[in-house]
Amino acid sequence: MKTLIIAEKPDMGRNIAAAIEPKAKNLRSYLEGEQYIITWAIGHLIELAEPDQYDEKYKKWNISHLPIIPEQFKLIPNPRTYDQLKVIAELAKKCDQLVNACDAGREGQHIFSLIQRHLGLKQPVKRLWISDLTSETIRNGFATLKDGSEYENLTRAARSRSEADWLIGMNGSRAFTTKHNVLLSVGRVQTPVLALIYDRQKQIEAFSSLKFYELEGYFTQGDTTYRGMWQGERLTDQLKVEALAAKVKGKPARIISYEVKETKEYPFKLYDLTLLQREANGKYAFSAKKTLDTAQSLYEKHKVISYPRTNSNYVTEQNIPEMHKSLSALQGTAYHDLVQGANRNLVHKNNKNICNPSKVEDHHAILPTNRKASGLTPDEQKLYDLIVRRFLSQFYPPAEYKVHTVMTEVEQEMFKTTVKELLHLGWKVIYADQKKEKPKSSKGKEKEEEEDEEVEVSEPFSIDAQGQVVCSDAVVKEKDTQPPKHFNEGTLLKAMESAGKQIEDEELRDAMKDSGLGTPATRAATIERLKKVGYIDMQGKKIVLTQKGRMAVELIRGAGIELLTSPEMTGQWERRLNEISRGTASDEQFMHNVKRFATLIVDKVRVQPRAAKTAFEGETPAPAGTKRGSTARAKSSAPSGSTKAKTASKKSPDASSNPSDGANAFLAACPRPGCGGSLFMGRKGYGCSHYKEGCKFVIWKESFGRNLTDTQVQALVQKGKTTKLKLVLPDGTAADGRIVLKNIDTGELGTETE
Repeated sequence: MKTLIIAEKPDMGRNIAAAIEPKAKNLRSYLEGEQYIITWAIGHLIELAEPDQYDEKYKKWNISHLPIIPEQFKLIPNPRTYDQLKVIAELAKKCDQLVNACDAGREGQHIFSLIQRHLGLKQPVKRLWISDLTSETIRNGFATLKDGSEYENLTRAARSRSEADWLIGMNGSRAFTTKHNVLLSVGRVQTPVLALIYDRQKQIEAFSSLKFYELEGYFTQGDTTYRGMWQGERLTDQLKVEALAAKVKGKPARIISYEVKETKEYPFKLYDLTLLQREANGKYAFSAKKTLDTAQSLYEKHKVISYPRTNSNYVTEQNIPEMHKSLSALQGTAYHDLVQGANRNLVHKNNKNICNPSKVEDHHAILPTNRKASGLTPDEQKLYDLIVRRFLSQFYPPAEYKVHTVMTEVEQEMFKTTVKELLHLGWKVIYADQKKEKPKSSKGKEKEEEEDEEVEVSEPFSIDAQGQVVCSDAVVKEKDTQPPKHFNEGTLLKAMESAGKQIEDEELRDAMKDSGLGTPATRAATIERLKKVGYIDMQGKKIVLTQKGRMAVELIRGAGIELLTSPEMTGQWERRLNEISRGTASDEQFMHNVKRFATLIVDKVRVQPRAAKTAFEGETPAPAGTKRGSTARAKSSAPSGSTKAKTASKKSPDASSNPSDGANAFLAACPRPGCGGSLFMGRKGYGCSHYKEGCKFVIWKESFGRNLTDTQVQALVQKGKTTKLKLVLPDGTAADGRIVLKNIDTGELGTETE
């Protein structure tokens, strides 16, 4: 009998076949060779059942039916991919061994495990665990297949994550929605992330700006002039600082101390997914999801980078030869000159800035493979360029500087000067052609203030500590204290990684990775989820809280469930899941605690006073007879419409969605006169359930530079316009205005600007 290989997606299955069964016959939903049959899962083929699969009464959302805590979780096939599940079931009957070739991570393990459990597959299992999809790596992976039992702990962690999210999302969303009569989505990870955004917004709103003054002294010695910052308490009295400037200007000065020290700046760490997402957001304004999708394409389709969903910035000893091969492969490409300047001796197993096996668990840092890149889209090229340059920088020496620190006294007032003199560019030559955009290391506020005082020069600098100095000028600068900045997706990812703690120490932040909010693979989906349910909005790169998002946090905290909004506590849950995957914690104890917490949520909400109807500024109430919630994975936790309407919407081309987009949620009645249909959210737009009867009404999600939220679409349908937004007009200009519903028959939109 043959061995059945189950990959996660068709592309991966075809890559595997090309490497180990190049003559395999292509039979559309699988490939068959002499030794192996290769098929695929197309993502999640199996899902946790909805509550009404346990009891009909759960079709209607009712707080008296909560909490819903199944003794055993039921599994159901995803109807959209049921045919592929049947293919796997039939193929398994012809095979006496299985290979789990799903993505080498927690979710990939979960996808295979669900198929295995649902179909009752009893064959022995081997595990393919690889970090890139080049043929060489795939063949090596098959030569060193592991026994499936070695990954049992990872399976337990994946199952616990899935069931915990179901319990918190299902019970929390149903409890808050039915209590307050508005669609409120609650989740184990999304709610504490929303709380981070809420708390930052409150800090910004409470901030009161203070005017202060800085005094810069300019000192001259022969042909050399240098700037010094006055050292003393922050000055808020303009007259006082101007008097100080007059006191020192034109007066002789003396150098109290002059220190010169040589320093080195080493290349920044290799990328993990979160760091790559943060930098792509800062440099190219890519959303976290866009970076993940683009990186996945570079990995799966083009095979030019290693597995991107990693949380490590390091490699193991086994990766060092691969790095050298990848460097050679970059010869003859756009990076040829940089390869020629590389020093291969710098990348070796004893370089702990690169090679640290103790900090590599499932996957090493993101690396280019030894495959030459071709046919990349502009966005793929941008991301690939970031990865390649970061990789190349490891083969270059540190940048070297002389740091001159001068303390100058004039009229008993002290001024500090810091001049950073470049001696050798080192690895920074990699970024010399894009100097203004060179990557930045994360630094705290104090560090930033120090850098304000620092001047970087490329020409030699020196002064005579004993020589005569004159304060040739004194300049007063007016400044304002700045409020905390709104999160953008890059800074939010950083906060999620460290469970909201402002950690500037890199080693400590590394230690926090196990207890961050979500995982590198899920953080992008969490941010997208907050947009989709109308809790946050984007103003350019800035994340702003909506009224609905504000009320969600206030109601959850008001119910006395502070724990649900606590990044630290949720981070500890994530740490526990990591411990389960290593076999150092009990999945049963974890699930026992989650069930207790789900019960606590319901008990607290049950006695909470109902929110005022005006609290949500016209948010759509939950429809009467609400049916069917959903898990708090990447799926919608809002109620949906009738089963008939849901089935129709799934078949609509406009409403078709990724499995990760989840069930389509009822939004509002179709406004087209006489239609009687309901609007549902699809992948690209909001369409009508009566599309088969000829209704052409659709509102496209991306309109006038906005990614419309459910709330904004409801406002368009019910009021004819949105609230005031920042828009991008058809001619490309930015403007403040409202989006208006121009055509009630088709859903065509226009703008109304002042």
